[in-house]
This record gives sequence, structure tokens and C-alpha cells, in this order.
Amino acid sequence: MPDVRSLPVPDGLEGERVDAALARLFGLSRTKAADLAADGAVTLDQKAVGKSDRVVAGAWLEVALPDPDAAPALAVVAEPVPGMTVIHDDDDLVVVDKPVGVAAHPSVGWTGPTVIGGLAAAGYRIATSGASERQGIVHRLDVGTSGLMVVAKSEHAYSLLKRAFKARTVEKTYHALVQGLPDPVQGTIDAPIGRHPSYDYKFAVLASGKPSITHYEVIEAFRSASLVEVHLETGRTHQIRVHFSALRHPCAGDLTYGADPVLARRLGLERQWLHAVRLGFEHPGTGEQVTFESPYPEDLQTALDRIGA
Repeated sequence: MPDVRSLPVPDGLEGERVDAALARLFGLSRTKAADLAADGAVTLDQKAVGKSDRVVAGAWLEVALPDPDAAPALAVVAEPVPGMTVIHDDDDLVVVDKPVGVAAHPSVGWTGPTVIGGLAAAGYRIATSGASERQGIVHRLDVGTSGLMVVAKSEHAYSLLKRAFKARTVEKTYHALVQGLPDPVQGTIDAPIGRHPSYDYKFAVLASGKPSITHYEVIEAFRSASLVEVHLETGRTHQIRVHFSALRHPCAGDLTYGADPVLARRLGLERQWLHAVRLGFEHPGTGEQVTFESPYPEDLQTALDRIGA
């Protein structure tokens, strides 16, 4: 049976989209809230509303939430992930080099390969901490971003690594090929990021967003783009892509955030030029500082060679 919730819309949500209001009121994802509206499970003053309709303070909101006990759990499908390599493995953790097109873990709407599924197929046993579909996951990379990820195998490692990522003591280094030449060539982008007000699948610099800090330095400048090294102080979804797009220097190939499609075709890019090249942290088992590195995958190296020529 659905769990029907009824309440007046709080004053603080005046003018919010229905999906955003539901997400804030009930802790749902925006996608799940949008699905409920599309299924006719949301009414405002007894009238069905869509996800992009706006709520009115004081109006009576009624939502039929699904029974949590009846909701199917996201299953981890153990399947090999071509191109994913394990570069370090011990009793506490495993470090993988994730190829493009692979998600960190299962999620609603994603039917492709995952890091967790690939590790399961290869016989790795990981920590049981975290939601069932995210066990062992202490950080994530976007599906369209390649590079290094660490996954906890022991409960002790899971706890310490989660704490380290939250405390921002993990060194996360990326290389990105961005259009044009950033000015200055070395700097910090300190701009809050939130979900895009018009497109659920995008993020944007917004005054109401979460604090987001990106440090960068140009490594090499080419005629139409620059190779930059990026260090993340925070870890927001799409952070590097959003920040450089806001500077009008989007990652080459990143059509979602305003990259030039002509340049993308010339470089043979079918995704953003962005790679997690280095990952450093205090090993949760030994206490020693460890650092791992990843070379550029073939598509990014080819694009770099072309723009260098």
C-alpha cells in the first residue's frame, strides 16, 4: 500500500518546482519525485500536478509515496567490465582505473556496467557498509569521466576513507583539456553549484548551491585549447565541468556544458576530455601516504595528439 502524506506547503517552498519541493520535504531524489508526479501521485489542492509545476505556500499537498518495503532494491549485477583494470589490491582496499561509460554503482535508470559489478565478477569481496548497491563505495566518478577510484574492502577502511573524503584530506588530481586559455593561467574557482533550474540532468553555478572549490593550473597551451591540472577541494557532481563552463572554457567534447561540437569532431571526442590522473590518501591499514596514477586512455591521448599537431 502506498504511504499517503498530506500537508500544507511551507512558506519557504513558495514558487519551488514540484519535484524540488518533494525532494526537500521527503528526502527523495529529483528523479524519483518527477516519476511520482508523472504517475499522477501528487496533487495540489486536489488537482494533479506535473514535476515542473510550481507549488504555492499554504496550498494542500498530497503525495502517495511508494511503500518502502515493496520497493525493489537496486541489484548489483556481476558482469565483467572490459577495459577496467585493478592497479592495486590489498586486504583493505582496491584501486581501479575506470574506463569511460562505466558507473560507480547501480542507480535508477542506469542499465550499463558498474565498477561494483565488475569487481564482483572478478571475485573481489568488498565492504558491506553503505546501501546494498553502493557497498564499499567511498567516492564516485561520472559515467563520462575515466580514471582512478578506490573501493573499500574492509569495514575499517570504509569508515576511515569516508571520513578522509569528507575531511578533504584526499588528493584528487584531474587533467582536463579546456577550450581557450584560462586567465589567469593558475587560479581557484570558488563558486557554489546546484542542480540546474531548467534541466534535471545538469548542474550550474547558483547562489543557492553548495560551496564548491576548484584549483587549477595550465600545464600546456595550444592554439584552441589548454591542458590543465585540477585539484578538487570539494567533490560536487560535475564540479570541474560546471566550473570551467562558467568561466567560458568548457572541457573539450563536453557538449552538455557548451563545448564546441566542431572542435569535438575534429579531435574525435565523444565525451568530455577529463581524466582522474592521480589519487593520494593515507592508507587506512598502514597509516602510510599512498599515491596512485593513471595514464590517459586512448581516446583522450588521440585528441591531445591532434590538437598538439
